[in-house]
Amino acid sequence: MTGNPTMTGNPTMTGSPAAEPEPDRRGEFVEALAKGLSVIEAFSEERPAMTLSDVARHTGMSPATARRSLHTLVALGYVRLVDRRFVLSARVLTLGAAYLKAANIEELVQPELRRIVGRFGDAASVAVLEGTDILYIAHYSEQRAARMVAGVGVTYPAYATSLGRVLLSGLAPAELDAFLARISPRALTDRTVTDKDRLRAIVDEARRRTFAIAVDELDYGITALAVPIKDPAGRVMAALNSSGYSGRLDAATMVGERLEGLHESAAAISQAIRRHPALAASIGR
Repeated sequence: MTGNPTMTGNPTMTGSPAAEPEPDRRGEFVEALAKGLSVIEAFSEERPAMTLSDVARHTGMSPATARRSLHTLVALGYVRLVDRRFVLSARVLTLGAAYLKAANIEELVQPELRRIVGRFGDAASVAVLEGTDILYIAHYSEQRAARMVAGVGVTYPAYATSLGRVLLSGLAPAELDAFLARISPRALTDRTVTDKDRLRAIVDEARRRTFAIAVDELDYGITALAVPIKDPAGRVMAALNSSGYSGRLDAATMVGERLEGLHESAAAISQAIRRHPALAASIGR
């Protein structure tokens, strides 16, 4: 998927409040660090520049706390103050780059994505579940159409994507219940499934069939087929998809032509991940 993000996808960071530490780790929890990361995550496509009051409101911090966090980030070079508004600096990219280097994504995952695109065309991606969203950790595309952005670090609502449905199919029943309780699905197109009972049925079907497909649900013109990437115990740790333009292929054609190849690539990626403990640990449940 490539092009202009037009709806809820956030092509930067998720902007959610810092997670509460586990009870037995509260003494080791550095609240100031958590707040600083929360400030970075508050910036998005919709909020590329914010005043101090904006940051305080979106992070739930007091203005004084937000001010200290912002000025610390300015001193470290991650944020800049321009015309009385704060913006992220390009230095933030080094945080994501560090992950990509440490996890060895380029060597372990990208070759299979290139192989998929070389065989089927269009685009291929790998994502993990991050809260109620999918988070892309790898992407390769030959597409030139002006459609929604997909790329490393981009997030989209899990309920509206083939990748998300496959990832949700790996949750235990109680975990899926908790996920559905947390979300308030909204229609991103007139094809988006927003009824929670229907979403549960779709996830159950993805679990039985070991794949999921979504047509024009995240954005018009996107048909995507996803399969699970599993760990040695058979648990879903990531998802792999192939996406194309809805105007030239339908769901049945995509399944018939690409499903077997996607399962082969998912198995190859799974084997590669197992040989690299840092990547396995970073995406494992």
